[in-house]
Amino acid sequence: MKRMRWLPIVLAVPLALAGCSAAVGTSDPSAAGAKPDINIQIVTHGSPGDTFWDVVKSGAMQAGKDLGVTVTYQSDGDASKQSQLIDAAIATKPDGLVVSMANPDGVQDAIKRAVAAGIPVIVTNKGDSRWQEVGAETYVGQSELVAGQEVGKRLKTAGLKNVLCVIQEVGNTGLQDRCKGVAQELGGVTTNIQVDGANVADAQNVIKSALLADPSIDGVVTLNSPISPAASQAIKEASSSAKLAGFELSTDVLTMIEKGDMLFAVDQQPYLQGYLPVTFLTDQVRNGDVVGGGQPVYTGPGFVTADNAAQIATFAKNGTR
Repeated sequence: MKRMRWLPIVLAVPLALAGCSAAVGTSDPSAAGAKPDINIQIVTHGSPGDTFWDVVKSGAMQAGKDLGVTVTYQSDGDASKQSQLIDAAIATKPDGLVVSMANPDGVQDAIKRAVAAGIPVIVTNKGDSRWQEVGAETYVGQSELVAGQEVGKRLKTAGLKNVLCVIQEVGNTGLQDRCKGVAQELGGVTTNIQVDGANVADAQNVIKSALLADPSIDGVVTLNSPISPAASQAIKEASSSAKLAGFELSTDVLTMIEKGDMLFAVDQQPYLQGYLPVTFLTDQVRNGDVVGGGQPVYTGPGFVTADNAAQIATFAKNGTR
């Protein structure tokens, strides 16, 4: 297996569409003392207030400031609304467009329209298996299937044989790939369960019920940071001996890892997923550079364990991890 490349990051975002955007942000290029002659639009599926997406947005905005370019960030978890935001961004004739593809079928047509309009497109965070189909220049993020496989290997080494994989978002192909990867490498039983990521209390009850129904379950894998504490509590309430592992970081996750309540968490470095695309597109406008060479730029998977959780926590306090 090829080793992952770790690179610093810059990201960009599209112009706001009234009534459709769930989150909007615009960088101030004057802070860098450069003429704001480059406009980069970013449209993701992330939810405002989500700790993961706050870090992605922070990376994108910082890149805009560092490079002296205008970056507009918008997001909407509904694929049809995300497509509308992409179309609105196309209408502004930006110098570059950054998009996520959690629901590839739902947003691919809009992205293809951007490419047809001559706008350079970079896919970030989700879409690692579909970005080439839509004509994007590269993908910045992690291979979700590979990340899942690495998790499966670690769980197998830990002796786990019957694992729950908790999916918190319907239609997100990246989350499905994570669980698929776990199943491929675990060598035991991997059962996917669907929960409502917007209702953490309900998700906790669903996980608890699954553990009570099958006492042989010895592992739980969560796919985002808000569900991890809920899963930990569910394990305790079910008096289960199941071990917990997960994806994405938060202060709570890092604390659980340090305390031994969680084996590890996968870190795909969201700050880079915001910072790098903005940097790449800016360099393309200013110097004709096209990054990727037809290949993805990987920001993960990395693993946070008890050995490095305290060190990572110092960066998390700055809002960059």
